Amino acid sequence: MTLLLALCLLSVQVAAGDYRISAQDKLTVKVFGEDDLSVEDLRVSADGNIAFPLLGVVKVVGLNARQLEKKLTELLADGYLVNPRVSVSISSYRLLYVRGEVNNPGGYPYQEGLTVQKVIALAGGFTERASESKISLASEEDPDTVKDVGLNHSVTPGDIITVGESFF
Repeated sequence: MTLLLALCLLSVQVAAGDYRISAQDKLTVKVFGEDDLSVEDLRVSADGNIAFPLLGVVKVVGLNARQLEKKLTELLADGYLVNPRVSVSISSYRLLYVRGEVNNPGGYPYQEGLTVQKVIALAGGFTERASESKISLASEEDPDTVKDVGLNHSVTPGDIITVGESFF
């Protein structure tokens, strides 16, 4: 049981490390010992940048949190701070969307561990005309590819879930 728990935790850490920052995410950046440079709820702009103290505009889209930590550390060490220590975390993710035969279609805040079924519950559940087997998902990373998914399929920020209509 302990080994299984450890493997589950490892897979969660790997998945979180793979998460790529994108527009509308909010970041928390802490520079240890430099409170003036620590920023909470720093929103990533539509063009993938943040405005960071001392550094100005920094391109962050496509990086994961560890890569951004390294980038900010290098930029701050280049003439601003001696041996800066930077920590980056995602304080809130961009929205994911659900449309079609749900009671309240729209955008919903992403939380880790969400599945299609949980997002449909957030959207007020299925309408009377909904088909629980006609559910598709378009991922933000590959919006041209739409795939059929089940209720237990994991979702990520920016996904668009479409619940189809039943003919019976």
